Amino acid sequence: MSDNLYVDVILPLAVKGTFAYHIPPGTCVELTPGMRVAVPFGKRKIYTAVIYRVYQTKPSGFEVRDIVSVLDAKPVVTDLQLRLWEWISDYYMCTLGEVCNAALPSGLKLESETRIIPNRLPDQDELLNETERSVLDSVSRTGGMSIKQLQKAYRDRDVMSLLKVMMDKELLSIEEKIREKVREKILVMIRLPGTREDTKQIDELFNKMKRSEAKKRLLSAYLKLKGDKNVKDGGEIEKTVLLRKAATRHSVLKEMINQGIFEALEKKVPLREIHAQEIPLRGNKQPARLNDSQQLAFQAIGKQLKDHNVVLLHGVTSSGKTEIYIHLIRKTLNKGKQVLYLLPEIALTAQMINRLRLVFGEKVAVYHSKYSDRERLQTWRTLLPGGDQKDRKIHIILGARSSVFLPFMNLGLVIVDEEHENTYKQFDPAPRYHARDTSIILAGLHGAKVVLGTATPSLESYYNCITGKYGLVELPERYLDMKMPEILVVNTREARRREAMYSHFSLTLSEYISRALQNRDQVILFQNRRGFSSYLECQDCGYVPLCMRCDVSLTYHKKTSRLKCHYCGYSEAIPLKCPVCKNENIMMKGFGTEKIEEEIALLFPEARVGRLDLDTTRTRKSYEQLLDDFDKKEIDILVGTQMVSKGLDFDNVKVVGIMNADTMLNFPDFRAHERSYQLMAQVSGRAGRKKERGLVIIQTTCDDHTVIEAVVKHDYHAMYSNQMTERRNFNYPPFCRLISVTLKHKNRELLDGAAEKLAKNLKHHLGERVSGPEYPLVERIQNFYLKTLLIKLEKSSKLQEVKSLVSIEIQALLRSSPFKSLQVIPDVDPY
Repeated sequence: MSDNLYVDVILPLAVKGTFAYHIPPGTCVELTPGMRVAVPFGKRKIYTAVIYRVYQTKPSGFEVRDIVSVLDAKPVVTDLQLRLWEWISDYYMCTLGEVCNAALPSGLKLESETRIIPNRLPDQDELLNETERSVLDSVSRTGGMSIKQLQKAYRDRDVMSLLKVMMDKELLSIEEKIREKVREKILVMIRLPGTREDTKQIDELFNKMKRSEAKKRLLSAYLKLKGDKNVKDGGEIEKTVLLRKAATRHSVLKEMINQGIFEALEKKVPLREIHAQEIPLRGNKQPARLNDSQQLAFQAIGKQLKDHNVVLLHGVTSSGKTEIYIHLIRKTLNKGKQVLYLLPEIALTAQMINRLRLVFGEKVAVYHSKYSDRERLQTWRTLLPGGDQKDRKIHIILGARSSVFLPFMNLGLVIVDEEHENTYKQFDPAPRYHARDTSIILAGLHGAKVVLGTATPSLESYYNCITGKYGLVELPERYLDMKMPEILVVNTREARRREAMYSHFSLTLSEYISRALQNRDQVILFQNRRGFSSYLECQDCGYVPLCMRCDVSLTYHKKTSRLKCHYCGYSEAIPLKCPVCKNENIMMKGFGTEKIEEEIALLFPEARVGRLDLDTTRTRKSYEQLLDDFDKKEIDILVGTQMVSKGLDFDNVKVVGIMNADTMLNFPDFRAHERSYQLMAQVSGRAGRKKERGLVIIQTTCDDHTVIEAVVKHDYHAMYSNQMTERRNFNYPPFCRLISVTLKHKNRELLDGAAEKLAKNLKHHLGERVSGPEYPLVERIQNFYLKTLLIKLEKSSKLQEVKSLVSIEIQALLRSSPFKSLQVIPDVDPY
């Protein structure tokens, strides 16, 4: 290898450009782009970087430092991945380092603990100087030390240079030891106290419970479960298992614990033990036979893909799109190609993985952020070229938006399910990419095809079909000719006037829920706001508790009995009296899923209720458990936010209630009506999928709204036509391109000055295409004030030139002495 060899590397940091390093003589590995090297950066830090380019001409104008170590024998990032990173960096106006940081699993970055290990003992080399012997002795005694530990121990030395010398002498080497983050799941276990174990005591308990059937059911269920030979740990029963077996509410168990009848214990379960319970990799089931409509759609997709790289499958809810995907996957695998199946929510993988593994077995792998670092790293390495035969078994990746970064080698098909969902867009931090659009570029790099699927297409995607850019296949009929759900609209203002409301439940909704429960059908209630109440308000002076760090009211969460900010996580206790007027007349305003859950317990005390929102699904397993319980009919009523609207498939849901459509329709966003239609149509589609026709009740004060009318008639085309007219009149996508520029600073006056200066400079070049600066709906988040500029560009504009201009102006602003601490965030296709 040449002594004059240099590399440009990508550091996983928000720093612009690449960085040049020298490869010291004697490096025996042939370096290629995509390999990792450990490099010094700054005064004292070492980072794991990815080689971007290898060359022999020494860079001029600055001192080139040596790399510390080569970490890979082969590339861990492919050439096509690097090309995708370049496109993301260029299109979404971010640095390659930010893309690298988002793309690589933690196990391949410096978040893994870089450790220095000894190659031999200090007494084996008499030529060591005093410092080298001391370092080698310290590392040998501990079996290895991190660079940070060495820097702390030798503060008066240039540890980086010392390590470099000692590595050149082969005294030390680098070990990249991955920190395995083994989280633990907490299970609440229930048992009888020791004093109540004998038969006589148990008989006495039953006699005391003559008036409470629920308590008797709980005790009987416990005794039955305890007698099961599979129960271990001295008769301890998991709380959720016990409640499910007894078909009883948590409040009954809580009362029995308070009375000393039961004891509650906490048991920690390591994550690896939980993962061991995953479903078997069967893969011996044949795909379901397509009906006539599905077969026609499947054939039409094949024909469209001959002329288009992207095809939109517009199929109404429960039309059987997933079965068509499975047949497309099988066709792709038969060609020896890989498949990427994208879902908008991590949670949806719980149901989808079961369906895919029944057919494809261990050819399917799941990749998303709820999996551990170790699991994601293993999937990444499995997809890389080389390895044993076991590595070649994965051909289908099922995952969320981060799956587009995986090292595919032979990608043939990308399926983007529920393509309309805004969760495919990464909003913060950079790169602020859209996984749907990025997957189309990814497929193009591999020569693969893309199928977008949804019942409610995004206006942009449908417009691309109308204009011939995408192919279009429509599936207007439900599977097995099931009718679309009947939709009733209840005007809540009128219902309150007629005293036909109980709290937030109309009489109509209550009656249909009652009928469904009597018929042992299930119910979904949709309220797109979590928490108990939206805010508190003093009825005397109008005081509303606000977040200390954000300009937003605090939401009341009853379970924790605290007020919480949904932007930064700040929380505080509920005030007993108004801090302004000192009166105690503080009232709760608005309602969320937690409030609905409580009211159901009062209206339908025998119903088993589950809640599906961010508060109840912090872990992958908690979400999967909720869905599994609902699927097994162990939950009668499921209350949730927009999580319940996304592609879930349940057989027994008869009634869906949309608690308050107004909050969606009246949101100040040009996409509000489009997204309102999508949410209501999608959650409506959960009803009546397999048996009888479903029923949907929409509660609103805007019963004559055009979006509500389109939902009632299941008329996507009417909504599309109305919205496209508005978009065309007011110049919004798909008739223009948008770039937003957000400025952030803790000093409001400085922010105002910077925003005005940047707006003036941009308007000088772009004129009326630039609007703002304006404060957003929430002006301050985490003590940073925000101001936003919006740039609207004609479709004929040279987007790259405009982005270059915006970048130049942003850099010029940040070089000005008053504004160096300012944060400026460009976002392409921001909504």
